[in-house]
Amino acid sequence: MVDDARWMAAAVAIGERGRGRTAPNPAVGCLIVRDGQVIGRGWTQPGGRPHAEAVALEQAGDVTGATLFVTLEPCAHDSVRGPACADLLIAARPARVVVALVDPDPRTAGRGIARLRDAGIRVDVGCGAAGAAASMAGFLLRQRAGRPHVTLKLATSLDGRIAMADGRSRWITGDRARRHAHLERARCDLIVAGAGTVRIDAPRLDVRIGGLTDRSPRRGVLTRGQAPAGWERIAAPEAVAGLAGIDTVLVEGGAGAAAAFVRAGLVDRLLLYRAPILVGAGLAALGDIGLDALHEAHGRWRLVDARMLGSDRLEVYDRVTD
Repeated sequence: MVDDARWMAAAVAIGERGRGRTAPNPAVGCLIVRDGQVIGRGWTQPGGRPHAEAVALEQAGDVTGATLFVTLEPCAHDSVRGPACADLLIAARPARVVVALVDPDPRTAGRGIARLRDAGIRVDVGCGAAGAAASMAGFLLRQRAGRPHVTLKLATSLDGRIAMADGRSRWITGDRARRHAHLERARCDLIVAGAGTVRIDAPRLDVRIGGLTDRSPRRGVLTRGQAPAGWERIAAPEAVAGLAGIDTVLVEGGAGAAAAFVRAGLVDRLLLYRAPILVGAGLAALGDIGLDALHEAHGRWRLVDARMLGSDRLEVYDRVTD
């Protein structure tokens, strides 16, 4: 079990390579291990095909006696884009398949696991489920709730300001924090800013990290008016649910846009970059979020990560759900 957990954690890490490029398919990771050695590995490719299992099987070749670790149940439905992964595994016949999560897609939803077991292949389910769920949060939320997973990014001073009183904001945080934010951009499908931020700052909101510049997400502007060229119009926070090919959204830019998503109850994850500076009479990080009483603010967020990025502190919070 210890080895299973270690290999599945590696499969989750490999699956991360596809994040932001596979929607509406999930970013799955797969490892094939025999005698303690990796003989095949794969992750979902851009556009969603080929799937992670197909990539890993092609690399491994003969998988006799091997164990395959995959972060999501192998698909069991037919597609014009490629064969079902469950059928590929039955043909390859590994000794065992370890699955982190059952696929919530009703086209598979347990059928892939059942098909493998009916073919005489041992299948173990649940190892590394929490890590896999975090990695594929956008896909899972889309399946469960019909909307993408939303991360809100805030870069503030110690006193909660995102800019000077006149709107100048370059730079609140340092270089390492900004690079980390670019990595977050590379892992999402859509980045959203408020209309005022787009109009005043004309932000690029692209990815400027060497080797990842081709992974800039789609750009959306939250506005009741027209979107500028190169931007998608988002009429309201709830409208992101209707966008095709969007499983993960990063909200970045503007206290109004940030507050609108919080007020709508659509923020699932919060990235708080905090610089060791005091601004004073500057612009607040959030506008009105519809809070009527202070006690309503408590118990809504759970700290899941904290680290230093140079002199800046990053805190990551997940929304507490019932």
